[in-house]
Parts: sequence; C-alpha cells; structure tokens
Amino acid sequence: MNRREARELVLHLIFAGEYSGKRGAELLESVNEENFASLEGEYELYRELPSEGQREYITRAVTGVMEHLPELDGYIANYAVGWNVARISRISKCILRLSMYEVLYMGIPVGASVNEALELAKQYDSPEAAGFINGIMGAFVKQEVQA
Repeated sequence: MNRREARELVLHLIFAGEYSGKRGAELLESVNEENFASLEGEYELYRELPSEGQREYITRAVTGVMEHLPELDGYIANYAVGWNVARISRISKCILRLSMYEVLYMGIPVGASVNEALELAKQYDSPEAAGFINGIMGAFVKQEVQA
C-alpha cells in the first residue's frame, strides 16, 4: 500500500465515522486481515494491508482528524463562504478535514495534500466538488497556513 492508498483508506475510515459514530481507535480496529479480505472484491484498495510505515500515517491521521473534528469543521464553516455547511456532501467534508489536518498537524506539504484532496474528490464525489474543495483549501491555506 502506497501513501495515496493509505490516504484513501483514511478517508474511508473517517467517512465511516460519520455514519457509525465511532472515533479514532474504534475505526482503526477495522484495519485487519478479516475486514480487508471481506472488502477486497469490492475495492482494490483492500487487496493488501498497510505496511508499518503506512499504519503509522493512518493511525495518526484518523485519530488526529477525529480529535480535531470541531476545529476542522469550524474551518470548513469559516471558508465555505455562501454555503450552508449542512449542504456540503459528507464525503467532501471528510476530504476537507483530512487535508486540513495533514497541513496543520502532519507537516504534509500544502501542494501535495491539496492535490491529493482534489483527486479524492474527483474519485468519490464530482468535478464540481473538486473545484469547491480547491476554493476552500485555497482560502484556508492563505489565511491559516501562510499567515
């Protein structure tokens, strides 16, 4: 599993948290051979378990996003100018949370994180969602990261 796939797995986990109410460690319990084997036929992503290095990234990202949820959602609300946050798709919110967390707390370069967020949006949402995410991340980075 490479970093892109690990990021995609993080997205799956935090999205699952949206519906299940599970947080950090509970979500990470599903990263095991049995669950991967059951999902392998549906998603190529689950064909192999993450390496130890990718597990560290996945654990840090999932627990971090879930711990900082109110803060990250506050940023989304601040920078989604003219949008009711309740109307933003759940997957787009999860992508934004992940990218914001990576930039703020993991030292992932802005360009890499935003590019990956846009690719995830195109894969899991829509081209319009990618443009929306790009706009929010651009404003967020300008005010919060490069300040």
